[in-house]
Amino acid sequence: MLIDTHCHLMMMQTFKNPSSSNHFPTDAENIIRAAEQEEVKKLIDVGTNIQESLYAVQNACTYATVYAAIGIHPCDITADWHTSIATLKNLFNTTQPGRIVAIGECGIDLYHQPADLLLQQKVFHAQIELALSYQLPLIIHSRNAARETLDCLDKYQHTSLHGVMHCFSYDRDVAHEALARKFALGIGGTVTYPKNNELRDIVRTLPLSSFVLETDAPFLPPQPWRGQQNHPKYIRAIAQYIAELRNESFDVIASTTTETALHIFQLT
Repeated sequence: MLIDTHCHLMMMQTFKNPSSSNHFPTDAENIIRAAEQEEVKKLIDVGTNIQESLYAVQNACTYATVYAAIGIHPCDITADWHTSIATLKNLFNTTQPGRIVAIGECGIDLYHQPADLLLQQKVFHAQIELALSYQLPLIIHSRNAARETLDCLDKYQHTSLHGVMHCFSYDRDVAHEALARKFALGIGGTVTYPKNNELRDIVRTLPLSSFVLETDAPFLPPQPWRGQQNHPKYIRAIAQYIAELRNESFDVIASTTTETALHIFQLT
């Protein structure tokens, strides 16, 4: 069994009326079934704003193999973010237990400019507090902000805070710092990109238990599908690539990363 620990099903949808504020997703089930054909038996549908978080919960309550993460991406923060945090709280409190398995995707992004670091830190801390309150893992988005992200986490070093550093893109030192703070590294299609030697070295040499697999679909497809929409079914190709990279069997990669994901997210 394989698990895609990070995808965005809403962003993959074909909408009947894309100009309308009311979206009508049409092919979530087809995406899920296609993934299952490649032994990807569980998906975590990750929210980046309120609308996407609501849709992720809808999917999680509809399909037994889909789970939801709810959160506010640093690039999706709005002036009424306090209201958004209250909405996330209400969403968790009114959703069937076990269907929301993480808070996020949230964090710090200093790549996209202009970036209000102080505001991002406030909203990140608010979501860390949610994760701790609900005893859930955190899915972190961190881009061009390794130190800023780690500094936020250090305020909670004596708590149960844990989770995944999504789409890990930093160096070995940051990898060790993330792991020391109880965060696994999310590894996806970027490990296959020709220029990504540093990430390959990290994946090749750190303990396999350090990683979970993810696609970030519809973004960042593995190299053979560059320029196309990513898909949860490509987790199998990512696992196979890592098996060859580490000179280990596909079954070992699949079973170990699945075990780590099940443990972090408490999937049933």
